Amino acid sequence: MTKAARINSCTVGLDRCTCFDLLTQEQAELIENNLVEVEFSKGETICKQGTFATHVLYLTEGLVKVHIDGPQGSLILKIIPEEHLIALTALFEGNSVFPFSVTAYVGSKVRLIDISVFKKVISENAKFAYEIINTINANAIQTFSRFYCLSHKQSYGRLADIILCLSERIYKQQKFELLLTRKELAELSGMTTENVIRMLKKFREDNLIEMKGKTIKIKNIELLRKISNYG
Repeated sequence: MTKAARINSCTVGLDRCTCFDLLTQEQAELIENNLVEVEFSKGETICKQGTFATHVLYLTEGLVKVHIDGPQGSLILKIIPEEHLIALTALFEGNSVFPFSVTAYVGSKVRLIDISVFKKVISENAKFAYEIINTINANAIQTFSRFYCLSHKQSYGRLADIILCLSERIYKQQKFELLLTRKELAELSGMTTENVIRMLKKFREDNLIEMKGKTIKIKNIELLRKISNYG
């Protein structure tokens, strides 16, 4: 099994964005004076695919999904927890629109930073620019892993992958309240809602997980990892 197959694919591997810690006081004030913080309700669109990319987004609170929409439906690229940057593709000089949409899974707060100011700080602060490059690379690796998961893993492996990713990278514990609906979990794992419900039942029967209402507890994480890697 390749290393790529063992990387959880639902979100980036970085714990939180630390790039703003590297700003000078003057640069921090410049960004602070050129942003607005907006609250979004559950299900509300934060940015829409095809609209002008005038801001870089920083999620201060909540949980969002990044997805591409087309005639055949929607593909979720990743989910992003708080203290992470979103939409760094807006920095690409050859692109002036968002190539995806971002929607709030739960009530969320987002800082919209003027893109011209963000680029100015990148050009002035090498350490800040280095962290942005690291973040972009982490997002690229996550995308590669997501593509591998959806194209090579069977249904049980995909669902195990998502559960592990939620546990290890979003909630950071083996017992957590699942804020996603069964339908959203199905979209994230590239399956039907019915399949997800059936497989969650199978995972419970096999004593891999325990479910009470919206709460999931992983009971056999090693076997779940094996299913993720080889399922």
